[in-house]
Amino acid sequence: MRTLHVMQSKSDHIRGALVIGRTSRGLENGEVLCEATDEVVAKMNDPSSGSIQREATSQDLHELNRLKETALDEFNTCRRLIQELKLNMDLIDVEIVFGGERVVVYYLSDDRIDFRELVKMLSSEFQTRVEMRQLGARDEAKLLADYGDCGKPVCCNTHLDKMPPVTMRMAKLQKPTLDPNKISGRCGRLKCCLRYEFDTYEEYQKDLPPIGSDIITSNGRGRVIQQEILSQQLLVEMEDRRRVLVPASDVLSVLKRGSDRRQEPNSDPSTLSDSNSVE
Repeated sequence: MRTLHVMQSKSDHIRGALVIGRTSRGLENGEVLCEATDEVVAKMNDPSSGSIQREATSQDLHELNRLKETALDEFNTCRRLIQELKLNMDLIDVEIVFGGERVVVYYLSDDRIDFRELVKMLSSEFQTRVEMRQLGARDEAKLLADYGDCGKPVCCNTHLDKMPPVTMRMAKLQKPTLDPNKISGRCGRLKCCLRYEFDTYEEYQKDLPPIGSDIITSNGRGRVIQQEILSQQLLVEMEDRRRVLVPASDVLSVLKRGSDRRQEPNSDPSTLSDSNSVE
C-alpha cells in the first residue's frame, strides 16, 4: 500500500536505494526516499517505525521476482476458493510479505463478510498466516490504477501518502460542468487534484463581485452571470442583453451584491450519486 516508515539504520543510504527492513508485519522490501530529519518527520502524520536490515542484494531481488510469480498463483487459488464458498466479495490483490511471515488478501465488498472458512482454507494452502484487508474504492485505485485523465500516473499511486478530503463544493468552484465523467477519477470518486488548487480559487474569488451582482463598468451597467476566477474576468449581461467578458479591474462600482450562488451551465447535479459527495 506504499506506506511511509521512519526507520533506524546503522548505515547511510542514498535516495532510491532498495532495502530490506523490519516492520510490524515482518521483513519487507522498500525504497529509501530521504533522510528522516526533524523537519521531515514533523510533516508526517504518525509515521510507522522500523529498522533497515540491509540494502537489497541480488539474491533479495531474485526472491522478490519469485514472490511476484508465487503471488499470481496464490491470487488464482484465492479467487477459486471465493467462488467455491460463494462469498460476495471482489478479490483485488494478494501480497506476500518478503519475509514470508504472512499473506495479505485485499478485497472489496459492500457487506460484512464471514471469511473464517476462507482464511482456514487459505492458511492450509499457503502454510502461513493469512490477513484479510477490506479496501475502499480509492484504495483499489491506489493499488491498480495507472494513468489519470491528465496523462500522468495517478496521484494516489505516486506521491500521495494519504487521500485528501474532496467535496462537491471544490468541484463546483473550479469546474464549468458537473459531468461525473470529468470530475471523477479512476476510483469513481471526486478527483484528488480538486483539492490542490481549491485554496487559490477561493482566494481569487474574494476579489470578484458575486454572481447576480449589479455592477457599473466602463461600458455601462450590467449583471454578473458568471465568474472566470483564474483569469479574473466576469461574464456580464449588459442592459441591452449583450453578454461580454469584462476584466474585474474594469468594474467601477457594485450597486447590488448577488447571492454568490455559482451558476453551473451544462450541468445536472441530480446525475451525481451520493458516493460522489464526500470522500
